[in-house]
Amino acid sequence: MTGFPFATIGFDLDGTLLDTSGDIAAALNRVLVADGRPALPIDRVLPMVGRGARALLAQAVDATGGGDPEVVDALHPRFVDAYAAHVADHSRPYPGMLDALDALAARGATLAVVTNKPEALTLPLLEATGLLARFATVIGGDTLGPGTAKPSPAPILEMLARCGGPAAFVGDSIYDVQAAQAAGVPVIACSFGFSAVPVATLGAEAVIDSYAELLPTLARMSV
Repeated sequence: MTGFPFATIGFDLDGTLLDTSGDIAAALNRVLVADGRPALPIDRVLPMVGRGARALLAQAVDATGGGDPEVVDALHPRFVDAYAAHVADHSRPYPGMLDALDALAARGATLAVVTNKPEALTLPLLEATGLLARFATVIGGDTLGPGTAKPSPAPILEMLARCGGPAAFVGDSIYDVQAAQAAGVPVIACSFGFSAVPVATLGAEAVIDSYAELLPTLARMSV
C-alpha cells in the first residue's frame, strides 16, 4: 500500500454503506400502526436511526403519543421480526460505494463493518445485498455485549484488534465520530447519510459528499 496511509478502513452500515431508510421506516410503521399509533414519514424516522433498534423505538414511541419503557420493551421484538422479514427489500448501496470498496481492496486495505445494528440483522442484510464477502470482520451493536455500542470506542478498538492498524473510519452520525475519535481513529463523515444535524458540525476529520471523494480524502489524511 505504498503511499496509502491506512491498513484498515472501517464502515458504519445504515446511512453509510447502504441506504436502508425504506426498510427501516416500513418495519417501524408496521409496528406503530399495529399498536394503534400513526405512521411516521421517512424524514422523521431518519434522524432517529443510529443507536440501535431500542433507541429508535423509544424515539418513535415518544413521537406518536408517548408511553412508558414497557411499551418499548413490548414493541422491540415485534420490530425486529418485522424488519428481519424485509431486511433488504429496498436497501441499496450508495452510488459509487462498490467502486470505492474495490479500489480500497486493490490497495490492500482490510475492510470492516462496525454498526449498532444487531448481528442477527446485520449479517443477513450484508448477505442479501452481496456485501458480506467484502469485509474481513463485522461487529454489530450486540457483538461485545451490553453497553458497548457506539459511541463507546469498544467496537472500534475491537476492529483494530481483529484487523490491525493504522485505521480510519467512515460513518454518518455523531455516534460514529465520537466512537472513532475516542479510539484514536480518524473519521470521515458522509453528508448523504442519516445524521440529524449537518455533518459539518460533527467534528469529523473530513466530510465527503459522495463515494467518489473517499479515496482522495483518505490519501490526504494523516495517521
